Amino acid sequence: MSWVLIVDDEPQILRALQINLHAHGYQVIAAHDGASALLAAQKHPLDVVVLDLGLPDMDGVQVIEGLRGWTSVPIIVLSARHGSEDKVLALDAGADDYVTKPFGLDELLARLRAASRRATSNPEEAPTMATADFVVDLAQKRVTRADGDVRLTPTEWKILEVLVRSPRRLVSQQQILTQVWGPAYAGETHYLRVYMAQLRRKLEPDPAVPRHLLTEAGMGYRFEP
Repeated sequence: MSWVLIVDDEPQILRALQINLHAHGYQVIAAHDGASALLAAQKHPLDVVVLDLGLPDMDGVQVIEGLRGWTSVPIIVLSARHGSEDKVLALDAGADDYVTKPFGLDELLARLRAASRRATSNPEEAPTMATADFVVDLAQKRVTRADGDVRLTPTEWKILEVLVRSPRRLVSQQQILTQVWGPAYAGETHYLRVYMAQLRRKLEPDPAVPRHLLTEAGMGYRFEP
């Protein structure tokens, strides 16, 4: 069975989709806001995400960006926003498809099948990322240097994983904070400074002049293999 995460703040739509998708052979996880969606995605292996953009705690585009920090699970936007600008924003953030409300169940099921086929033909890899100074094994959640394993705290690992899954790309402070601690901490940038300093002490040959965990002043961080 395919596992589908449905994210929508309208109880009637959420309930209707749960019933109908379950009747068509899907296992369904429901979330009514962005924070619950990101938490559910961390806890459960998913095959597809169906996401509304108008959520009570954050915009759906932020949820897409949070998911894309670490997973390539297909995301189908299901939204009442019909404007081309909204569609472009969602697709540029990493959505795979866009369906406008009101929608037909048959159309949504067809989109789900198509998204599942694409994901199956291009399965998500759990790569090993090697640098000159350390190796990150995302599948085993393990970091090694020439002198052995590096012990990271769970929070240090989560931050490193978000960065390693987007090599050479700027990852915003807000995206990391939302992904690791949740939306309520999106402004707590001092948390990141503390943990990034700890990661550099453990991984960088010269923490004062980092080669792999780079700061983009005022914006975020970048992992350079």
